[in-house]
Amino acid sequence: MDRKSTSGTCYLLGSSPISWNSKKQACVALSTTKAEYIAVGHGCAQIIWLKLQLLDHGVSLSKVPLYCDDTSAVNLTQNPIQHSKTKHIEIRHNFIHDHVQKADCEIKFVKTENQLADLFTKLLVRDRFNKLRTELEILDIKNVV
Repeated sequence: MDRKSTSGTCYLLGSSPISWNSKKQACVALSTTKAEYIAVGHGCAQIIWLKLQLLDHGVSLSKVPLYCDDTSAVNLTQNPIQHSKTKHIEIRHNFIHDHVQKADCEIKFVKTENQLADLFTKLLVRDRFNKLRTELEILDIKNVV
């Protein structure tokens, strides 16, 4: 009702989910690209934090994949001054470009129907919910013996 987007993220180590969240964005986005770009920025910040935690345990990672289902947002991470429609995005959200250049993370496109984070942010039809739950290896507690 307030027109603010809800961002969701899910972090996997190998094929196992280790962290996830769902959060309503603090501001109303002027476009879906802006909403996705802000969400990707928050995801990148979390990846950097997780990488530092793993480094404390002797695990070094580079080019951690970060999946986004908006091609314009993916393109913005490569070139934040791509076109005039993005001039309303605040500079603070453009830090992701630096981290892509440093190879901290690599932004990749994923089709919306395969976006695992949707499980945490959207009301889904049963089949899609079950498909995403299965991909995350989350058990159906009714079928646990």
